[in-house]
Amino acid sequence: METDPLLGRRSSSWHNLGSGESRRSDSSGPRSSSSRSRNNSSSRSRSRNNSSSRSRNNSSSSCTTQLDDLYIQQAAVFIEDAIQYRTINHRVDSRSLQLYRWYYSEACRWVLNTAIFVILALAFFEKPSSLSVTSDPRFRHVLWEPPCGLTEGIEATCLLFFIVDVVIKSYLIGWEEFQKSKWLIAYTLVLAASIVDWTVSLSLLCEEGIRVRRILRPFFLLQNSSMMKKAFKCLRQTIPQITSVMLLLALHLLLFTMIAMLLFTRDQTEDDNEWKTYFRNFPESLTSLLVLLTTANNPDVMIPAYTRSRAYSLFFIIFSLIGTYLLMNLVTAIIYNQFRGYLLRSIQTSVIRRCLGIRGAFEVLCCECPTKAGRSGSFRVTVSTNTVLQVLLKVKMSSAHKQEIIKQAKAFTHDCVTAEQFRALFDELHKEMVKEYPPKPAYRSLFLQKLQTVFSHRFADYVGNLMVAVHLICIFVDLVHDAETPISKRDGFFSGVVNGFFVLYYLLEMALKIFALGIKGYFSYKSNLFDGLLTLILLILQLSSLIQYGLPHPGWNPEVHGLLSVWETVRLANMLIVFRFLRIIPNIKLMALVASGLFDLIKNLRAFAGILVVAYYVFAIVGVVLFKDKIPAPQNSANASLNASISLENKTLQCGTYEQLGYWPNNFNDFAAALVTLWDLMVVNNWQVFLDVFSRYASPWSKLYFVAWWLVSSVIWVNLFVAFILENFIHKWDRSYHPSFSDQESEYQMSVQDMFRGDLEEPTEEDLLERLRQHPHLHLPRGPV
Repeated sequence: METDPLLGRRSSSWHNLGSGESRRSDSSGPRSSSSRSRNNSSSRSRSRNNSSSRSRNNSSSSCTTQLDDLYIQQAAVFIEDAIQYRTINHRVDSRSLQLYRWYYSEACRWVLNTAIFVILALAFFEKPSSLSVTSDPRFRHVLWEPPCGLTEGIEATCLLFFIVDVVIKSYLIGWEEFQKSKWLIAYTLVLAASIVDWTVSLSLLCEEGIRVRRILRPFFLLQNSSMMKKAFKCLRQTIPQITSVMLLLALHLLLFTMIAMLLFTRDQTEDDNEWKTYFRNFPESLTSLLVLLTTANNPDVMIPAYTRSRAYSLFFIIFSLIGTYLLMNLVTAIIYNQFRGYLLRSIQTSVIRRCLGIRGAFEVLCCECPTKAGRSGSFRVTVSTNTVLQVLLKVKMSSAHKQEIIKQAKAFTHDCVTAEQFRALFDELHKEMVKEYPPKPAYRSLFLQKLQTVFSHRFADYVGNLMVAVHLICIFVDLVHDAETPISKRDGFFSGVVNGFFVLYYLLEMALKIFALGIKGYFSYKSNLFDGLLTLILLILQLSSLIQYGLPHPGWNPEVHGLLSVWETVRLANMLIVFRFLRIIPNIKLMALVASGLFDLIKNLRAFAGILVVAYYVFAIVGVVLFKDKIPAPQNSANASLNASISLENKTLQCGTYEQLGYWPNNFNDFAAALVTLWDLMVVNNWQVFLDVFSRYASPWSKLYFVAWWLVSSVIWVNLFVAFILENFIHKWDRSYHPSFSDQESEYQMSVQDMFRGDLEEPTEEDLLERLRQHPHLHLPRGPV
């Protein structure tokens, strides 16, 4: 290996924690700690040189010499960083490593995530409160508002956790790395702004008009997830790439708006509904065609002109063909292509981090051993197998991967592990872990063995699926027969007998599977856990019905005696049986492929869903500030008993308006209502209704807010969602038809890194060593010595 001579001649000070640049970067620490670091480093350097000399003069047994606990700790932390795709550019002294592992422990992560959740949830309780049954302003009563200082005190506690978080994180990476981290600098500024705004709120006794810190809160969620930060960075870099298509789309809208205003001019001789409703002036014309671009008002916008002449339909058809079917799909293609490229580069960085962490762990452990031939002066850099095993025992990772890596490490024939072998050990992290099921129980009787073979065969599952299908057919027939019959006149005999028979069958099936697979084997399958739980619930419902109402008989429909009536029990049981039918999914390959792809999607979309949550939160807060109580409720609707008069009033209003459609619950009067309204806008069905009502009651400029939300949610995020679905499903589909694919592998869930692994490149040895030499707290020699 080309780097072996360099590694063989490396300086004894490459991991001196208190020397050179390392001392300068840690100058903020106590002097005594620095002195101890220098003394320990010097002793370790002498020990390493002595060990190297003995290995040259004596034998390779010196490679098994016990290393300092600090090196074991450093290597374990670097491997944990590699597993989690974290950077290794942090302090590496003993106390800092203990603090680092504590900081990334599950307890600390849980506390920080809880603080983020609580501070985001405060928006539901702060003024204006969302604590009401309905968001309809016609029926809302006076809401409870928290006293001044209650939510502010909770918020102060969360901010205190964030301050501790940023202080610890800044200390661990050091001042030099802090200056390079834009996210940490932004984190500090957001915290400072939030504290200032919080102080202003208390000084004004919580009567301030706008709380700026509410808009900043989603940043705490964003910065806490590395994958969300990658997604946000990729999104930010993708947006400039689609501006050309967006400008072309804007030009398309402007040109057709001018053509529309020329076509649909005001006619003095007759009532021109096309001009009056959709093309009265430039803003209304532009809005009408923008809404038509989303097909929300199609064919309403065309009908008045189309009624007068067929030729007018050509204008709207050509507009939709170019805008909706060409340009909008072109936006989707560009977003998919550009975002995939940026995401691939971002994930490539994660792969480099993993390789760097593994190589860094090797470097802090390595010693020099003679080659197998034992030639004089020929050495190679290795790590003893015992040292590797010591490190692996301290590393926090999944038990399955740890067991496999330890097994492979013990299988080495030589005591010295090279850098290539050390890296290959952790290739297990990329492999698919297929679940191993417990062995079946062994029966001595030949008859019992045959029964076990029959009931553990996959055809037994097919018979069970068939029985569930028959049960569903019986339920369907009963529902169709009694669809228009009142519950008081129904006969529950048929449904009671059918459900009782099938519950007995499900119990028998469960018992036979336990007999064939054993208790551990039965519960090792997720499908069996699902079936068994539903069977037990169905049994409890059936027994409670029999105890309360007796055996089914013709005309069986007793009055309610307990918590549930007969029909409530039957309905609950039938719904559970419908869910039980989902057991067929693993038995159909294509359906199992789609279902596993869906689970992969849910898991991998967490970062992208987080970006959407941030967008929802910010737009909801801004919407409450801009549009709270802008739409006045009808004066005669304070009492819910006036529904008849409200219905009569709606009939007299203009068709298709906010008031006539009864969209009153869709508003921005509180945070929860704003979220639902934004969802309705993202779907873009009838979103022209919201454009119209808020332009009438708030300002014509309010349309900019809704257009901005349409661009962020429907155009950008939904297209990213579609692109991610395509990438995930195509990858899963290709694997399903690979010769090595098996049914068990269909349960394997891919990470984002797994999806793009075929396009990623491993960094070279020279690149890794150069990056390690640039570590701010752990130094390799800058060149040959």
